[in-house]
Amino acid sequence: MKRLKAILSVSGLVVLALSLPSWAQLTRTLPTQTVTLSGTVETIDHARRVVNIKTLDGKFQTIDVPESAKRFDELKVGDKVSITYNNTVSARLKPPGEPSVNTATTGSTAGQGERPGGTAEVERTMTAAISAIDKSAQSITFTGPNGWKYSRRVADPTVLDKIKVGDQVDITWDTNVTVAVQ
Repeated sequence: MKRLKAILSVSGLVVLALSLPSWAQLTRTLPTQTVTLSGTVETIDHARRVVNIKTLDGKFQTIDVPESAKRFDELKVGDKVSITYNNTVSARLKPPGEPSVNTATTGSTAGQGERPGGTAEVERTMTAAISAIDKSAQSITFTGPNGWKYSRRVADPTVLDKIKVGDQVDITWDTNVTVAVQ
């Protein structure tokens, strides 16, 4: 069983790879990707901060609950929950000489309602360099701040003719997660 956290943490990067087909535009923004999970809390491991949710189709999903979820202890087996994750990614080929960026802003309404839940938002922008292009595998590798690396197959191989190793790309993730407990 894949953990939802893993799905959510990499989905922005997967979407980025799909945005590469149109470098003719300096900035490319993809439609928002939305993942929704609804179901019933089946088990809670308070020590590990892990919740197992049985979805409406009878499958189980394991959710890692971050320390920032202040009202975690109010969650009970049998609670009906809905989690919605929205992610929008844009990538912009930077002009030569433009300074690098590495910023993050956050916001949250978590724990302010009658029931546990709320919304958390993160916007992260960072500059990554194209560190490798493999035309035979139709893939590209980015290297960003603190050694961050990401490789992905490119959907449109003609993109590889429009970029070169060393090109700088600003990647922005706008993400929000809403958790509702009924």
